[in-house]
Amino acid sequence: MSTIRCEIVTPERLVFSDDVNMVILPGAAGEMGILPKHAPLMSLLTEGEIVVKKDGEEDQFFAVGGGFVEVLPDKVVVLARSAEYAEEIDIARAEAAMRRAEELLKSRPPDETRISAEHALRRSRVRLKVARKRARRRARPPVAGVGEESEQQGS
Repeated sequence: MSTIRCEIVTPERLVFSDDVNMVILPGAAGEMGILPKHAPLMSLLTEGEIVVKKDGEEDQFFAVGGGFVEVLPDKVVVLARSAEYAEEIDIARAEAAMRRAEELLKSRPPDETRISAEHALRRSRVRLKVARKRARRRARPPVAGVGEESEQQGS
């Protein structure tokens, strides 16, 4: 199957760069699936989850804090305010950030503070969703029958 180059970049670092089969992004108008040879486009990204699919490998998940995406037929470039692999997310820290934002919003702050707290709340919810999805995938028991044949041959 053909591939498309995917790069996820933040102001601090290059988060991801590889040839992949598909990228799913949280576009401003909804979820976008990008395949090789996609028509060129530029779009805003919202806070959300990026899923990167590559044949023969587990899907990779990233939490993204909004930004922009440029799509060319052979390349997807995500310029994100923030982005991190699911494995990098500290669940306890994200939960604490969510609680702080919720408490601040309960106090009915002025508009500037409210907007900032709403953004922090959305970002922490996305981070938790992505991190928990990854944790569930790791905790899944093996599928019955998988690997049993090789174990029996070695007996």
